[in-house]
Amino acid sequence: QVQLVESGGGLVQPGESLRLSCAASGNVIGIYAMGWYRQAPGKERELVATITSSGNTNYLDSVKGRFTISRDNAKNTVYLQMNSLKPEDTAVYYCRATLNRYYWGQGTQVTVSS
Repeated sequence: QVQLVESGGGLVQPGESLRLSCAASGNVIGIYAMGWYRQAPGKERELVATITSSGNTNYLDSVKGRFTISRDNAKNTVYLQMNSLKPEDTAVYYCRATLNRYYWGQGTQVTVSS
């Protein structure tokens, strides 16, 4: 069992930055990989970024060069640094952990608007 708590969302203007945090608790040793997903109004949930236990990362093409996923093993926390935010980045962002199955956080709202 793993519990995930996201934080860091909010309302920002285009071009600004946010850093999302996902704190994991429970069976953190069993986590193979973690990722960030997002779901915009009227759209399907999509993968934004992933990071494996070995540190390999993968990104959605539209966020490459702007977003960075990282992890702090000592704090059992994964981050998503989001720079140069655009209105199309507006979505609910979800943290996901992979063990024997997927575990999801509750989501945090990111709104980019002028």
